[in-house]
Amino acid sequence: MSTAPLAGRRVIELGSMLAAPFATHILAQLGAEIIKVEPPNGDPTRSLVRGGPSGTLIAYSHGKKSVCMDLSKPGAREALMKLLATADGFVHNLAPKAARKLGVTRDECEAANPRLIYCHIRGYAAGPQEEDLASNPVAEASTGVMETNRNNGRPSRLGPSYHDQFAGAYAVIGMLAEMLRVDSPTARKHVEVGLYETGLHVASRDLVGVQLKTQLLGRPEREPHGEFSMPGYGAYLTSDSRWGYLLILNDGHWLRFCQALQLPEAEDASLATLRLRKKVRDKVEDIVRDAIQRHTFDELSSRLTAAGVGFTEVVPLERVLDAPQARFPGKLREVDYRGLVFDVPEFPRAPDDEALESLPPPELGEHSLDVLRSVGISDDALDSLLSSGAVLAHRPDAFAWAPVHE
Repeated sequence: MSTAPLAGRRVIELGSMLAAPFATHILAQLGAEIIKVEPPNGDPTRSLVRGGPSGTLIAYSHGKKSVCMDLSKPGAREALMKLLATADGFVHNLAPKAARKLGVTRDECEAANPRLIYCHIRGYAAGPQEEDLASNPVAEASTGVMETNRNNGRPSRLGPSYHDQFAGAYAVIGMLAEMLRVDSPTARKHVEVGLYETGLHVASRDLVGVQLKTQLLGRPEREPHGEFSMPGYGAYLTSDSRWGYLLILNDGHWLRFCQALQLPEAEDASLATLRLRKKVRDKVEDIVRDAIQRHTFDELSSRLTAAGVGFTEVVPLERVLDAPQARFPGKLREVDYRGLVFDVPEFPRAPDDEALESLPPPELGEHSLDVLRSVGISDDALDSLLSSGAVLAHRPDAFAWAPVHE
C-alpha cells in the first residue's frame, strides 16, 4: 500500500493547456488519483505538435486517467456529477461564463458532493474584472513583468508560461490547506486562484521596490535590467565560445573571483565594495569580461567552483538532462509513450521519499468506460451515453503525429 501523502485521494481535473493540468500533476506526484475529464476535441495540448501531443501533455499528464465527455449533451453532466460524488477535489480553469454554461459552478458541484474541495483557477479572482478572460501573457502584461522584458525594444512574454505554473502551484497549496482543516468548522472547501493575482504576488518584490525608491528618491527608479546593475553578475563568453553565468553578489565573491583568476584588482581598494564598483560599472564589466575571455569554460568552472564563486554554463535545452546532477537517482522518471521514451523531471522530493509508480500519459477517453462503471453507471446506460456522443471511448487513430517528412 502506498504511503504517499495523498494516496487514496481522488481529484477530478476539468482543465486545458497548463494551469489546472499543472496543479493536478503536482497532486498526482503526491499520490492522488487524477481523472482528467476532456471534451471530444481533447485538451488542446493533444494536438500542438504536428497534430499530436506536445511536451506539455507528456510532462504533466503522465499518471492520470482520461475520461472523455461532451458536457453539452444530455446525460454527460449527470455522469460527471456521479464522478464528482466520489472525489475529494475538483480542479478546473474554465472561464466563469463557461463554468456556468456547463453547470460546474461551485454551488452545483458542492450539491453533488458537500465535502468536495472545489478549486477554480481563473483569469481574475473577485473584483471588477472577475468575469474578464486572462492567460499567462495577459498576467505578465498586467503585472509589470512584460514591460521590463523586451525583444528589440518591444515588450515580450517571458517564453515559458511561469504564471500558469505558479497559479497551479498556488492552487495545490490552497487545496492542501483545505485538506488539513477538512473537519474544522471554518473549512471553506473552496479555493480560488487568479492568474492576475498570482502575477501580483510573484511581482511583489519589484512592486514594493519601486515604491521604496519612489519614497526615498522622489521618483520611481527601477533596475535597468535583470542583473540589477551589479557588475560581475551576468553571462560572459569564454575563450572556447561557451556562455557562462557568473554570480558576484557581494564583496567576498568579488575578492574570491579576483584571487581565483589572479587579477591585480584583488588588491585595489577602489573596487573593494559593491557601492564603489557600481560607480565604475563599465570599468568593472570590462575587467570581468576580459578575464573570462582569457580562459576556457572548464578551466573557469574548476577555478571558480573551488573558490566558492557561483559559475555555471548557460545550457541549451537539448543538453540540460545530460548533467550528472540531473541524472542523479530520483530526479527523472522514464515515461514510455507511443513507443517513444522520455526522461521527465520529477516533482522535487527528498532522496528517500517513495518513488511512485505512474501510468503513461493517457490517450483521450482511454479510461472512460472503466472509470464510469466504477461510479455505478450501468453498461446499458454507458451504451446509451456512447451512442449519443455524450461519452467517448478511446480511438486508436486519434491525435497521431504527422510524419516528419510532410
